[in-house]
Order: sequence, then C-alpha cells, then structure tokens
Amino acid sequence: MNILVCVKQVPGSNNVEVDPVTGVLKRNGVQSKINPYDLYAIETALCLTEKYGGVVESITMGPPQAKAVIEETVCMGAVGGTVLSDRKFAGADVLATAYTLSQGIRKCGKYDIIFCGKQTTDGDTAQVGAELAEYLNIPNISNVLSIDDISDGKVYLTASLDEKIVKQSVTLPCLISVDGDINTPRLPSYKVKKQLKDDAVKILTFADFDDVNRDNYGLMGSATQVERIFPPAKNDEKHNIEGDELSQAEQLFELLKAKKII
Repeated sequence: MNILVCVKQVPGSNNVEVDPVTGVLKRNGVQSKINPYDLYAIETALCLTEKYGGVVESITMGPPQAKAVIEETVCMGAVGGTVLSDRKFAGADVLATAYTLSQGIRKCGKYDIIFCGKQTTDGDTAQVGAELAEYLNIPNISNVLSIDDISDGKVYLTASLDEKIVKQSVTLPCLISVDGDINTPRLPSYKVKKQLKDDAVKILTFADFDDVNRDNYGLMGSATQVERIFPPAKNDEKHNIEGDELSQAEQLFELLKAKKII
C-alpha cells in the first residue's frame, strides 16, 4: 500500500507580521514547525503500513526551508518526500494551493490513500483536503476519528459529523482528512535524523509540472483575495487583587462588573 501525507510548515508562534500589500504572512525569519494536525495524519499512515504493509511518503508546498518538515516525517518513519517550491506558488489561496498540490502529486506517482490533517493552524480553513481530492478526481472523507479496516478495495472508518458519529466506507484510491482525536503521534527518531541523506527529499518547481499555465498558480491562480489580515491584538493589562478572601472576592466582582462581563 502506497500512502502519501500532505504536510505544511506553519509559524511556530503567533507573533508574526503580515505583508500590508499582499495580505499574506511574512514567513522569512520566523521560527516554524510542522502543522500539528499533520502529525496525526502521519501517525495514521504509519500505523496502517505497519498493519497492512506498504510505504509512507510526504509532500508539502512552501519555500525551500519547508524541507525541514519533510525531513521530520522521514524521522518519524516515512521513506521520503517532496517539496513543491517556486516563487510562482507564493500567495496561493486554498484553491490554488490544492491545484498546485494536485500537480505535484501527479508527478510523484500513484497512491492508494492520501492523508491530510483536519486543518492548518495558520489558515484554519479545512478546505484544501476536499479541494485536492476534487482535482485528483478521487473520493474524500473529512473529520475521520479512526480507520477501522481496509479490505476489498475499501477503507472502513469512523468519522465525526458535528453532532453525529458515523461509520462510513470509501473506495480506494481516496483522500482522508483526520481529526486530532485519532491517535497520539510518535516522536521523530534522533538516530534517523543523524543518518538523513540528501536524496530523502525531492524538490519540484513550476517547470516540472505538466500544466505550466502561470495563471493557475499563486496569487494569479487564487479565486479569493485577502482584503485585510492582521495578528490578534495583545492584551497585557493586569490587575493585582490583594487582601483577605472576602476582600478579593468583592474586588473581583467589582472589576468584572466594571468591564460588563457580569
């Protein structure tokens, strides 16, 4: 079984700046990490190959430094991965991102299952997985809580539909977006990290794709444009309440009342 996991490098802190012209995050010089939800997707993929056999690969779209998240998946157990990196991909919305990933996946090979995390912590749209499946013309299921079985060319699973938990099946090949409750991700292997080879990560650019229509990628290929984006406001206001228990309770009550919280 060949499994591909889509991962993303996201800011490791909420202290990031926004480009006032393009409305996108300034990622240069910002400490980054692998998107937390993608760790659950990797763990799910690795568990399936341990049970049913096969290999796990990973793919990401981003600047050259996004190579680090692919290397992390290798340290967890993936056999390798691919970075889709080109300035022409910059500024992509969810639609252009999904299309770019679909082009990259077609160059990488065929897969039985493609896993995605539920969403990313920098965008929180939870749309790329479903749109990617549409571009690849394969079925997809989101908010998956467990993979129950794989047999007869189908994946049997449990998924969350807001107020309902449902049992579903989907025909291979397919795309599955997993929820954070599905498992506990394993830690990367330090031993594997020390033995990483350069050929563990492949780099694909715009010129490597079959579709080289510039209008389908990045800002030019985005169906939506961000009108305004800004980091959340910081509230550093502090109040020290002193005195005995009764006095503290009265002061707290008056403070909450003044702020119209109660």
